[in-house]
Amino acid sequence: MLNIVFISNYLTHHQLPFVLEMAQAKEVSFIFIATNRMEEERIRMGWGIDEKIYPFVRHFDDDMQECSRLVMESDVVICGGTHDSYIHDRVASGRLTFRYFERLYKTGQSKALRPRGYYHKLKEHTRYRKNPVYLLCAGAYVASDFHLFLAYPGKMLRWGYFPEFVKYSVEERTRIQDGKCHLLWTGRMLRWKHATDAILVAEALKKEQIMFDLTMIGDGECASMVRQMIEEKGLQREVILRPFEKPEEIRKAMLKSDIYLMTSDYEEGWGAVVNEAMNSGCAVIAGSGAGAVPYLIRHGKNGLVYQNGKTEELIALTLSLVKDINQIHFLGQAAYMTIATTWNASVACRRFLTFCRQIENPEKTVEMIEDEGPMSNAPLIAPGKGYQYCIRER
Repeated sequence: MLNIVFISNYLTHHQLPFVLEMAQAKEVSFIFIATNRMEEERIRMGWGIDEKIYPFVRHFDDDMQECSRLVMESDVVICGGTHDSYIHDRVASGRLTFRYFERLYKTGQSKALRPRGYYHKLKEHTRYRKNPVYLLCAGAYVASDFHLFLAYPGKMLRWGYFPEFVKYSVEERTRIQDGKCHLLWTGRMLRWKHATDAILVAEALKKEQIMFDLTMIGDGECASMVRQMIEEKGLQREVILRPFEKPEEIRKAMLKSDIYLMTSDYEEGWGAVVNEAMNSGCAVIAGSGAGAVPYLIRHGKNGLVYQNGKTEELIALTLSLVKDINQIHFLGQAAYMTIATTWNASVACRRFLTFCRQIENPEKTVEMIEDEGPMSNAPLIAPGKGYQYCIRER
């Protein structure tokens, strides 16, 4: 029996599928420990989960002593989204541990050069570099950030978030052709998500007299700017604004959309909407800055990628794609297969457990998974190089 603890700030619908796979795995005893309560903003977005139906969920503030014991004594601990003090003693003891991180320097790696911050990160992540501590990289640029202080040498692995995989038939994934191209954008309307870029795409499509509609679901600090641009550019008929909706409603919207626009920059550590849109059979057009994009999308193979910040390239790709129904269908079907065969919770769980059992058995040699899915070696992709990684043949 393998005793595994996953400790994080709180349980989200993006983590739940992987957590459920672990809880149901054979010869595994699994516990999820939450260190915080979910913020009201997340709950309003539909992220709230009824934890009472999951007997494996614990809260640190309910029983600190028992949770501390579980963290210290379990065979394997995954720690993400919370302070290293929860696992400090465990890591020092040499027990198998996985750190689960998004980017450290989302607004620029130059911050790594600040002496105080650099020393703190160096101390936290290299003190036990010879111990069995591995880094699960939730984003393509994570490994590059940690490499700045030579942390986790040879122990950085591709990882991410694994929203629920929904199995759709080919018929369910095939859009009804009504003479109009349906585009979708979803999320919090924050500065770094660049929702206004979607409005610029809509403006270009209208100028080309292309039949389309763009649905935008979400809210946030930039929502007023989005509404203003819609009015100024006369896009009231083409652009449909909807408030935050529950994840299942977002999925329904994705399943009805031909193209999904992902416009976030490097501050998007992962971007689980990319997984969800691909699972729904959308042709995804995404900026290279979001952490999920270089891991999930191969340009022209299962989606389209534009260079981070190049709005004119986003517009050009969209204009080209909306005129090619066959290409939309091809990219959507390939996107679906990427999630169905590789980037889902079931595959991630299976590979993770295989990896742990190899390490726990000293008679076996630990071999990294060679392909590009979860638990494979995380390549060093520096910010600014993600676009080249997406477009190169591999």
